[in-house]
Amino acid sequence: MKEQLRMAVCYWHNFCWNGFDPFSHSGTLQRPWFDIADPMQAAKAKADAAFEFMSKLGLPYYCFHDRDVAPEGLTPKDSANNLKAMVDVLGQKQADTGIELLWGTANAFSHRRFMSGASTNPNPEIFSLAALQVREAMNATKALGGYNYVLWGGREGYETLLNTDLRKENAQYGRFLNMVVEHKYKIGLPGHILIEPKPREPSKHQYDFDVATVYGFLVQWGLEKEVKVNIEANHATLAGHSFEHEIATANSLGLFGSIDMNRGDMQCGWDTDQFPNNIPETAVAMYYILQGGGYSFGGTNFDAKARRQSLDAEDMFHAHIGGIDVCARGLLIAEQLIKEDKWGDFVEQRYAGWKNPYYQEVLAGKHSLDSVAERTLAANQDVMPSSGRQEYLENLINQAC
Repeated sequence: MKEQLRMAVCYWHNFCWNGFDPFSHSGTLQRPWFDIADPMQAAKAKADAAFEFMSKLGLPYYCFHDRDVAPEGLTPKDSANNLKAMVDVLGQKQADTGIELLWGTANAFSHRRFMSGASTNPNPEIFSLAALQVREAMNATKALGGYNYVLWGGREGYETLLNTDLRKENAQYGRFLNMVVEHKYKIGLPGHILIEPKPREPSKHQYDFDVATVYGFLVQWGLEKEVKVNIEANHATLAGHSFEHEIATANSLGLFGSIDMNRGDMQCGWDTDQFPNNIPETAVAMYYILQGGGYSFGGTNFDAKARRQSLDAEDMFHAHIGGIDVCARGLLIAEQLIKEDKWGDFVEQRYAGWKNPYYQEVLAGKHSLDSVAERTLAANQDVMPSSGRQEYLENLINQAC
């Protein structure tokens, strides 16, 4: 069960966004790396705090964006060298603590150059800068023993159709992703290339809107066997779906790879990235993950941050410990539901009619619309629907909790 959970902390939200040292003598919010003039020395100080924090929590994995761990330089070469230098630092931290890298990614969205996209940018020179940044981040991930590489397309979309050529940007995105897959094989990255779907924010519309949209794009570019998805709970709800819907959809399409565990505020229309606190909802998500076979190379990453007004060091601990407990309890409940199998048995029985040899032939394309219609006409019998028993199934989940 521990391997099924495979818990990780997202460096980005916890040690860049929140940006404080939880082990300062005062025990309150501090920003030691923000107060250090040398950006590389600040990055090393941040790594010290991050790995001490993760060690105290006993978490076995972490994730990062390249700009979380290494500052942007004055030139592209400076930026690449900064990341390479920090790979040595992080490698030593991993060796000292035993914490492994679940996945790495490139922050190709925050800098002003990417305001119109990275791989989908109308300027090919910016496309090339994104290619350099992604290559360096992939190489860093491989050097640190990371399992997967995530493409987080924060600006891969548009703000207005008035200045956008959808066909060109789709072709750019497709070629870029093919190059990423080619590089994965070149360097021998063991796990998956992952796309993290999100419908909007900061763009008005993003090309990786949801799992189904990503699948259509991958099929178009012949990548449906090469790329999987990293599903974030808050992104699913922004797309008008439930978290479990996106997991189940990914399972059905053979795309499931990994998850970013968090939640949104249903009264807000943006990505609030709060820690999970709803056990029944988390149990259902874990159920679908286990039902689909669990993780191969992926894991459960906290892409979440403490609230803006949570200022004390202990707030960070409460946030993570609470989130870990919710996920662990959800996983145990999901395991119980699968062992008892009342839920699975009901769903199987609901579709049992399709096991009939005739309907197996229908699915196999051996009957036409005419032949199916004529057979039904000859039988001349109406059919009463069966109950979906939604309330019963909801009660099963609540009883298990």
